[in-house]
Amino acid sequence: MVDKTQIISAVTAAMEQAPKRKFQESIDITINLKHVDMAQPKNRIDETILLPQAIGVKKIAVLGKGDIVSQARNAGVDIIIGPEEIERLGGAPREARKLAGQYDYFLAETAVMPLVGRWLGQRLGPRGKMPQPIPMGQDITPIVERLRNSVKIRSKDRLNMSVKIGNTAMSAEAVAENVDAVLKRGLGRLENGELNLRSVYVKPTKGPAEKVM
Repeated sequence: MVDKTQIISAVTAAMEQAPKRKFQESIDITINLKHVDMAQPKNRIDETILLPQAIGVKKIAVLGKGDIVSQARNAGVDIIIGPEEIERLGGAPREARKLAGQYDYFLAETAVMPLVGRWLGQRLGPRGKMPQPIPMGQDITPIVERLRNSVKIRSKDRLNMSVKIGNTAMSAEAVAENVDAVLKRGLGRLENGELNLRSVYVKPTKGPAEKVM
């Protein structure tokens, strides 16, 4: 696995080389793989990773009715969508696409999952945002709390993937912790682990990319 001091060094260099700005910039990690047949779905990476260091609020949508609605309000989710609205969005493709892009994670009561698949599946599925099914009576509060500090990495059929792992307001050490968590989880999905890793870069939004390895 990539040495932690090596990660900190790369993150520090990337942050120091980034132009000084009045606003907070995101820092992304790009992972490039090798010797992996992404034509085989079993080799593709699609993981939600809990980060050790929070990077900002993730937007969460809850779909359903009844008990899950009151739970969602108490958990402070960003939007609650009932069955009628799900069906309406199915006939408003532009609005549905906007919804899919605007929210990071979706949770849905199991009872409305058939509706979601029928009316929103085409918008959410390709983005890897099909809702996590929530059985009746399950407490969603811990799920919401976990997702707020998580990121999703998806390779699809490509040998590279990028995800936000920090921002310029964080310390290099904190960003490095997140880099380490993403690498460990992502490489853990690969048959040959680190041997399938071609290169890793970290990059602020407007700054140059810095090679980690």
